[in-house]
Amino acid sequence: MTLLIIIIALALIFDYINGFHDAANSIATVVSTKVLTPLQAVLWAALFNSVAFWIFKDHAVANSISKTVYKDFITLPVIFSGLLAAIFWNLLTWWYGIPSSSSHTLIGGFAGAAIAHALMIKGIDYSWAKIVDSDTIIKTILFIFLAPIIGIIISVFITLVTIMRNIWWRLVIISLATLGTVLMFDRFEDSKIKENVQKFYGIDKYEKESKNLKEELKIKNGDTVILSKIKVNEEKLAKANENYKKIEPYLSDFDNSSADKIAKVAFENGWLNGVAASKLKDAVRNSNDFLVIEAKAPENKEAKAEYDIAKDKTEGYKEPLKLFLAHKISSDSTIVAMNDIYPIQDKNIDKVKAKIEKFNIEKSFSDEIDKADNSIIVYGIIGASIIFMMIYLYVEKIKTPTAYTVANMFKKLQLFSSAAFSIGHGGNDAQKVMGIIGAALIANGSIQEFGQLPGWVPVACYLSIGLGTMSGGWKIVKTMGSKITKVTPLEGVAAETAGAFTLFFTGQMGIPVSTTHTITGSIIGVGATKRLSAVRWGVTTNLLWAWVLTIPVSGVLAALTYLTVHYFMK
Repeated sequence: MTLLIIIIALALIFDYINGFHDAANSIATVVSTKVLTPLQAVLWAALFNSVAFWIFKDHAVANSISKTVYKDFITLPVIFSGLLAAIFWNLLTWWYGIPSSSSHTLIGGFAGAAIAHALMIKGIDYSWAKIVDSDTIIKTILFIFLAPIIGIIISVFITLVTIMRNIWWRLVIISLATLGTVLMFDRFEDSKIKENVQKFYGIDKYEKESKNLKEELKIKNGDTVILSKIKVNEEKLAKANENYKKIEPYLSDFDNSSADKIAKVAFENGWLNGVAASKLKDAVRNSNDFLVIEAKAPENKEAKAEYDIAKDKTEGYKEPLKLFLAHKISSDSTIVAMNDIYPIQDKNIDKVKAKIEKFNIEKSFSDEIDKADNSIIVYGIIGASIIFMMIYLYVEKIKTPTAYTVANMFKKLQLFSSAAFSIGHGGNDAQKVMGIIGAALIANGSIQEFGQLPGWVPVACYLSIGLGTMSGGWKIVKTMGSKITKVTPLEGVAAETAGAFTLFFTGQMGIPVSTTHTITGSIIGVGATKRLSAVRWGVTTNLLWAWVLTIPVSGVLAALTYLTVHYFMK
């Protein structure tokens, strides 16, 4: 319990320091151009960070960080070591005013600590590919460079369009760019819906299991047990694919339908019957402390033995649950039958019963589809484009344009662009520390799943990042707003809009990127539009080195921290 409390405190400290880095970046240009005072900018950013909570239904950054390390190697000491390393690197880069990525710091920290932990218990020759998710790491490393490049390209485009003298051409280009963006986001939505439904049916899980079993069969050629498992797994995969193909045409027509209507069609046609018992089985065993045992298994032999038994036996829960879902037995009879298969603890009986009685596969399926709905983002992009065009028309055609009115127009527009970037920042980063604290609570056995996260956790996280922004972010505001290049309100609008678009774009693709890198690239882009010499490339080179070094340095620091922690905890 003591280590858990320390981890929660460290997570909130990290969130506070995150305010120095990322929250400050979301207001850097609006402060540097004197559109808002620092206090006003903080409140403005905090407001739209919170608005993001209702706009982004998937928390991409939190998911990416949690998936960086495979679950078998996540323990309290690993979380503790990763946080310590991340805090140290964030403080070091803050001290020198270098806007490094807090997300990358966490990814590097967790990966480094987990690798050290895994090699200690599995041996030095244990494959790293079995410890960390290489796909997530590779994507993250690629977008260390791609995110700022995307920001540069978009900010240059926006700046060039904005300074066009012919307003009608400007409006045509904005309209076409908006249409192209809407079509692209529609493709993202379609792809994400299908990906979510495939995961709901377990297609990705079955494919991965088949791949692992076939690799194992190469080593143990002709093993009958493995061959039997492959056969069972491929039968499940075939059934899942069959149901998915039936529902796919309805998913493709999502824009003319809704998640509820699609889920109703799937339920009425029986396309959810095969997965219903499996989903309910997972919910039931998680309510019976299964996740707690699973979290303790890697470092506790008794827990590992119990976990292996529980994992095997609770698969048998499916049979009585199928009877319950077919309305052939009552919930009480179902609990009795499950208790005979694998005992349900007395303290968990009411929770298990509630899970069974409230289970609704149709609603679960609808929620999974609805997560991919990005219509709010699309409407926001269309609305923002219309606002920009109307302001351009008003200032340049209805009123007589002067240097003062044009400058004033861009100051007002910067309120919209900074709000958009703050929404992107909130949707990208706000959930990650909640995920860390949730993982720690599960690893400790305090809760069974993220759905049971106590109400004080989000309140504490938002408060910590807000206090961090107000307390210490101004060193990085100075770097972002003046050291890279001098930023005017026009350029602030271009940089923030480009940064916001990049965050929305990569977020829809599910790629973990840094808000820091994104806005830095956008600011470089507006500076380079004036002339290449307007960018202080010496500062930019230092930033690039910090970005490149963040993940490996955080990883090494976390590994060393873990070894030290392990030594003192023996």
